[in-house]
Amino acid sequence: MLKVENLHTSYGKIEALSGIDLEVGDGEIVTLIGGNGAGKTTALKTIAGLLRPGKGRISLEGRDITRTPAHAIVRLGVSLSPEGRKIFPDLTVLENLEMGAFSRPPGDIKRELDSAFSIFPLLSERRNQLGGTLSGGEQQMLAIGRALMSSPKLLLLDEPSLGLAPKVVETIFDIIKKINAGGTAILLVEQNANMALCTASRGYVIESGRIVLADSAASLYGNERVRHAYLGVSD
Repeated sequence: MLKVENLHTSYGKIEALSGIDLEVGDGEIVTLIGGNGAGKTTALKTIAGLLRPGKGRISLEGRDITRTPAHAIVRLGVSLSPEGRKIFPDLTVLENLEMGAFSRPPGDIKRELDSAFSIFPLLSERRNQLGGTLSGGEQQMLAIGRALMSSPKLLLLDEPSLGLAPKVVETIFDIIKKINAGGTAILLVEQNANMALCTASRGYVIESGRIVLADSAASLYGNERVRHAYLGVSD
């Protein structure tokens, strides 16, 4: 589905990604974990076309999308739910969702709405409510729902648990599993490494812009280095 090779991305003279390689297969959930400033969000933004890499290659189903504009990448089947949700607070829930469907033919929008509301029935109840009046968890549901409106083959999720209560986090991750069960591949960036590794099939650990570990999620969960650095396990 997705193949990233030797990807370098910089902010000015500061290199944020220093040659990362990763892959996401059809129907997989793959997680990218690491500390603050490690390059996780930069990786997703580069894949989504929001940042232009200095070197490297990004392929989607064998097609080179390294220099493809962000709106065209959405049309090819990749959608990003960004860190911090980034919903439109002055638009209603329905309008926020419709904004996510810009790449879809008009005749498909109702079907995508019905699909989003089946995954997030609470959004259906709130469809005429302004996005800015929703709770944090509801806004996260809206952000994911908006990303799904383009009917992606690959969903990029950036910190879906950020700032949410533990019970809400469980709900969000149950929804992520449900989306994946429907056939959507997911690349998950998440600081809650415990939840991420319990949800994904494979994972990568990124530190200072470099992939330092890559393995099955189960193996990473049992890795002493990962347990001490990201799972809060001490001797």
